[in-house]
Order: sequence, then C-alpha cells, then structure tokens
Amino acid sequence: MSETSPTLDLPLVMPAQAQKHVTVNEALLRLDMLVQAVVESRALDVQPATPAEGSIWIIPDGASGTDWGGYAPGMLAAYRDGFWTGLVPQDGWQVQVRDEAASLVWYEAEGRWRAAAATTVLAQGGGGAATQAVLLEEVLSDVSGPDVVSSIVIPARAIVFCVSVRVMETVTGAASFDCGLAGEASKFGGSLGVTMGASNIGVIGPTAFYADTPIVLTANSADFSGGDVAIAIHAWLPIPPAM
Repeated sequence: MSETSPTLDLPLVMPAQAQKHVTVNEALLRLDMLVQAVVESRALDVQPATPAEGSIWIIPDGASGTDWGGYAPGMLAAYRDGFWTGLVPQDGWQVQVRDEAASLVWYEAEGRWRAAAATTVLAQGGGGAATQAVLLEEVLSDVSGPDVVSSIVIPARAIVFCVSVRVMETVTGAASFDCGLAGEASKFGGSLGVTMGASNIGVIGPTAFYADTPIVLTANSADFSGGDVAIAIHAWLPIPPAM
C-alpha cells in the first residue's frame, strides 16, 4: 500500500501508527492549500523575504532564492510554519491566480500552466460528441517590447469568430497597437487605441485553427513600455464521440 494518496500526495495513516494526529493534521493542512487553491502570482522570480503564512506561488523560469532556486518552473511553492514546500502539480490541477484574476490549469503534456477555458455545451449527442462555446481570457500586464505573446492560446481544432481586447491601464510607448497572430499582425484589429478603456471587438469569418495558437499584440511607431491589456478568445470547439 502506498504511504501517500495518488493525486494530492496526502500522507496516509499506517496500521498501528503512533501519533496518528501528526499525519492527519499534515494531510488536512495540505488539503487546505490545494483545495480551491489561490496562488499569489506566477510572475515573481525572486523568493519573497517575508511571505504571508499559507501563501502559494507558481515558480517561473529563472526563479532565484535559497529554496526557490531548487524548484522546477511550474511547481507550486507554499509557505507554512516558516518553511517553503515545493509541490509538483499533476495533470488537470487548477488554481486561481490572485494578481491576474484568472484560473489556470496544469497541462502535463506541455509542462505548463494554461488559462482555464469557460465552456458552454451548445449541443451534445448520445455518444458523447458535443459542440462547445469556448471563452478564454487573459490580462497582459506591464506590456513591453515590440510585441507581446499571450499565454492563452486558440485551442487546436477550434473555430474562432472573434478576439476582443480592452485597455485596462493606458499603454505607453506605442502610439497604437495591432491584435493578431504571428504573421498576421492585425487579423483581429489594427491601429487600436492605447488609452484606458479603449476596446475592440475583432470579429472575423469563422476560421479553423489546427494547432494551439497564441495571440500577439504588436506595438506601432515605438515599443511598448507599459500598460495592461485584457484579451478574450471567442470560439467554438467540437468534441468527438466518446463511444
């Protein structure tokens, strides 16, 4: 028999074990961290000096610190009782990211966190086939450089109708920006406004995508030097029969 649970790695009480409360309490505390988990950020790359008790962070690439430097990118770093614990996410784990106001899901096959899609089943057959309406959102914060690539992607085999944008904090540096894809910079809108509140609904004819495809914001006249832009992918996604 394994000494830990298969999904959350919770310690299990063994037969005739002494001080069972220690194991039970450890399992409960881990449940408290991982059930409806909220992480502070995935953007901080330096281990915080004074973290709040119970706070959790996603380790980014190039993280540094006495403990964080030894953790692999994508791991969860949880601070409890004065110590850091590194947790390896399992396929399908979901967390809410506080500074992004977004839900992320761990995709084991890709080795990364991706935005969780909001889906609505529009039609479903008796064999499990379905047509889903999919909405993916992300806030691209503190944009910089000539272009910015989203972490959310148009899912492979999706049929896209629109990518919408709204400037959440005035964009600086660029005089305007385009919203599109690699090689099609303005597919969802060109010369878009940079002031807070400016928005665009970039509708297109139904277009199929055959691979996961990120959204690209491209700066015009000069590089981005700051600002936040929210983006949303509006699509249909077919699901094949399960039988």
